[in-house]
Amino acid sequence: MVNVVSDAYSCRAAEYVERFASMGAAHPSDRQLVATWADGIEGAVLDAGCGPGHWTNFLNEAGIPALGVDLVPEFIEHARVAYPGIPFRTGSLDALDVSTGTIGGVLAWYSLIHHEPATIRASLLEFHRVLSPGGALLIGFFDCAVVEKFDHAVVPAYRWPVSHLCGQLVAAGFDVVETHTRTTARQSSHGAILARRGSAR
Repeated sequence: MVNVVSDAYSCRAAEYVERFASMGAAHPSDRQLVATWADGIEGAVLDAGCGPGHWTNFLNEAGIPALGVDLVPEFIEHARVAYPGIPFRTGSLDALDVSTGTIGGVLAWYSLIHHEPATIRASLLEFHRVLSPGGALLIGFFDCAVVEKFDHAVVPAYRWPVSHLCGQLVAAGFDVVETHTRTTARQSSHGAILARRGSAR
């Protein structure tokens, strides 16, 4: 599945960058949520699934040391050119090339949507591993009443009930702090979960 997602985004990287690689494409409430969350973090933030790097740069401009990781080489190439001085690397969220306990926060903003329910915990456990004790995690995702696969524009993705994804986080060793949901004018539902690294696993 990892190769399928990477290849699909690679094929449409230029189109994706043109449409979404700016903070102007982000919902105002999302920008506020991420900024407020990041403001209380001590240490660097890992933008997990950073895409073209605009959220990584958003954090960096707010004075928060940030680094970006993404599966798609074309996104990383774009990010390095667009935001020189910010570290970006190609890699899988299921096996991060980051030392244990060295990250203050992990932002996974719509970067887990292509993970199947049976495999999503691998990434959550990696986030738990790289976070320092009490480190913060923020996940953005498509909200739904049941776990539901749907035809995403690039490659099939999943919607999650907030409660179900919270259960996955708790099972991976996180303490859920708060949750948020919103509905767009197109009646698309979005969710966000703030959590902290709990006891060692």
